[in-house]
Amino acid sequence: MKLWSKETTTTTALIEKFTVGRDREFDLLLAPFDVKGSIAHVTMLGENGMMTKDEADKAVAELKNILQEIESGKFSIDEGAEDIHSQVEFMLTQRIGDTGKMIHSGRSRNDQVAVDIKLFLRSILHDVKEDVLGLFDLLIEKSELHKNTLIPGYTHLQIAMPSSIGLWLGAYAESLVDDMEFLSAAWNISNKNPLGSGAGYGSSFPLNRTRTTELLNFQTLNFNSIYAQMSRGKTEKMASTAIASVASTLGRLSMDCCLFMNQNFGFIFFPDELTTGSSIMPHKKNPDVFELIRAKCSRIQAAPNELSLLINNLPSGYHRDMQLTKEILFPAINELRSCIDAMKLMLSSISVRENILQDEKYKYLFSVEAVNELVNMGIPFRDAYAQIGNQINKGEFNYDTTKPLKHTHEGSISNLCNDKIKVEMEEVASKIKHH
Repeated sequence: MKLWSKETTTTTALIEKFTVGRDREFDLLLAPFDVKGSIAHVTMLGENGMMTKDEADKAVAELKNILQEIESGKFSIDEGAEDIHSQVEFMLTQRIGDTGKMIHSGRSRNDQVAVDIKLFLRSILHDVKEDVLGLFDLLIEKSELHKNTLIPGYTHLQIAMPSSIGLWLGAYAESLVDDMEFLSAAWNISNKNPLGSGAGYGSSFPLNRTRTTELLNFQTLNFNSIYAQMSRGKTEKMASTAIASVASTLGRLSMDCCLFMNQNFGFIFFPDELTTGSSIMPHKKNPDVFELIRAKCSRIQAAPNELSLLINNLPSGYHRDMQLTKEILFPAINELRSCIDAMKLMLSSISVRENILQDEKYKYLFSVEAVNELVNMGIPFRDAYAQIGNQINKGEFNYDTTKPLKHTHEGSISNLCNDKIKVEMEEVASKIKHH
C-alpha cells in the first residue's frame, strides 16, 4: 500500500523493511495530526473548487470519524502500509470510494509529514511546558519552605560562603525560566505552516495556503516553498535544543542531590522507599533515581548533536535522511518527561537537616563575613582581607556562627526574589499556547 505505486514495482521485501524502518511506530504519534492536516487541506480544496462541496464534506466527515478512532485508541497502521499517510488515504478510499483518492491533490508526502511534525511538536512542547511548570512550582515551594536553612556554598568544590536550601533550590527554579525561553522559541518555529509547499516547489493548483494556516491555527506560514522543506530537520533540531536545555538543568540538580545526600555532606534526606540498598552493605541508601536522571539527561543532551550530524551539509530540498529525525527526537522528549516526573516525586519528599553550619569544619565559610564586618568599621577592604587571612594562616580565626546573616541584596540569602522569578516564568510560559 504505497501512495507512489504504479503498475509495476521492483521493491524487494528487504528494501521495504530497510526504508520503512521504525516509521510505523513513530507515525502512530503523528496519526491525529496527519488527519487534522488532511481535514484542513480537503476543506480548502472544497472551497477552491478542486473538489465539489459534497465531495469535500463527505471526505471531511469520514476523516473526522478516523480521527475519533485514533483518539479512542482503536486505530492501527497495517503491516502493509508504508506510513500514516498511506494508511489514512487507504482507509478513506475504502469507506467513501474514489473521492478518497482526490485528497492528495496539491500535496506531497513531503509537506504532509512536515505539517504533521510541526503540529505534533507544537502540541508536545506545550505538554513539556506544563511538566516544567509543575517542577518549577515545586522548586519555588521548597525554596520558600527552607529559605532559612543554611548550608555551605562551594566554588571549585571547596567550601566558599554560606548558602541556603532556599537559595540552592531557587537557583534551579530560575534556570527553568531560561529553559522555558528555549521551549518558547522551539514552539514558535513549530507554529509555522509548511502545508502546500508540496515536494518543495509549490504547485500549479490554486492552493490557498493562508486558509489552511487559519484552519490549523498556525501563527503564520513557512512562506518559501523550498524553505518549508528545509525547515524539516531544523525544526526538530530546535526542539531538541530546548529539551536538552531542560535536561541540563535536571542533570545538574541530580548531581547536587547525589552529593548533598552523601554521608560526608548529609544536608538532605529521602525516604527509604525512594532510595535503593546494597546487596552486601546493609547501611546503604543509594540515590539511584538521581543517578538515572543524570544519565538519561546526558543522553538527551546528545540529541541536538545527533540531529546536527544528520542534517548538516545536505543540499536544499527533501531527503530521506529526514525520516530518522523522528527516532532521535521523539524518544528523547518522552525520556525528558519521565525524568521530570521522577524529579518531582523525589523533591516532594525531600527532608533537610538543620543547624548544618554549626559544625567546626565549616567555620571558614564565615571568613568573608568577618572581612565585611571590618570594612563596615572603616578598614579598607584589602587591609581587612589581609588581616583575616593572617588569622586563618595562624589558626587564630574565630567567628560567632550563631549570629544571624543579613544578606539583603536581590537574589541573596535573605532576599531570594522568588516572587520576581515567578513573574518571569509566567511571562515566558504564556507564549506557549494550547491549540
